[in-house]
Amino acid sequence: MVFLSHAISDTRIEEEKDECGNRIFSSTIYGTRWAIKPIPRYELPEEEMPPEVAYKLIKDDLLMDGNPVLNLASFVTTFMEKEAEKLMKENLAKNFIDYEEYPASVDLQNRCVNIIARLFNAPVDQATSESMGVSTVGSSEAIILSVLAMKKLWQKRRIAEGKSTERPNLVMSASVQVCWEKATRYLEVEEKFVYLTEGNYILDPQEAVDLVDENTIGVCVILGSTYTGHYEDAKAVNDLLMVKNEENGWDVPIHVDAASGGFVAPFINPDYVWDF
Repeated sequence: MVFLSHAISDTRIEEEKDECGNRIFSSTIYGTRWAIKPIPRYELPEEEMPPEVAYKLIKDDLLMDGNPVLNLASFVTTFMEKEAEKLMKENLAKNFIDYEEYPASVDLQNRCVNIIARLFNAPVDQATSESMGVSTVGSSEAIILSVLAMKKLWQKRRIAEGKSTERPNLVMSASVQVCWEKATRYLEVEEKFVYLTEGNYILDPQEAVDLVDENTIGVCVILGSTYTGHYEDAKAVNDLLMVKNEENGWDVPIHVDAASGGFVAPFINPDYVWDF
């Protein structure tokens, strides 16, 4: 049985030898035909390319990206221990969504969910009780799933009460991360913004609750404002919202967007009231 990639590589090496049989191929591509001959931008090239050359070309293209270590403007991780990177590399080939095929990965996911749930003081009956949650590929997917859950719960309550499920809305600060606006537009939820004022760059609790009505599926509070990193006052919003819910017979929930503070506050500000 012929291993195709080996056959292709051998053919390419033969073509890169001079008349005396000496190899003239070099992994330094500049000044060679790989750098001179145009590479199709939107089509597959007719000929194969050595992996070292492809790697170098792509790596050099990516030099035009910003340096993530200097990125203080978005919620990204710029450093991991080499062991974490090694684990990621060793498991890249797994199709994690196939739970039956990768049960050990699923178990690790569930353990992480429960560790975070307990860190955020989620109510559990016993030490072995499991909290509900799921891993996502990023915060945008997590926000979209959260908005979907709030919308579905609101629709379920409205249907049970024999009321219309049209025109759901979500109350949030104007400083929310852009994924919140994507989520509301994708899921057809009206945006109700609490606009910021000079000297106050976070959500005002009273203004937020004043915007709540019977069609509100939830109120978003950010733990680490997109603009300044400040914690919005989840407790104040909760206290005001509980009164309004009680007065009107509603059950409007709060979603705390952990943003840049969810894995900071439990350790730096353990007494700050924002979680379960």
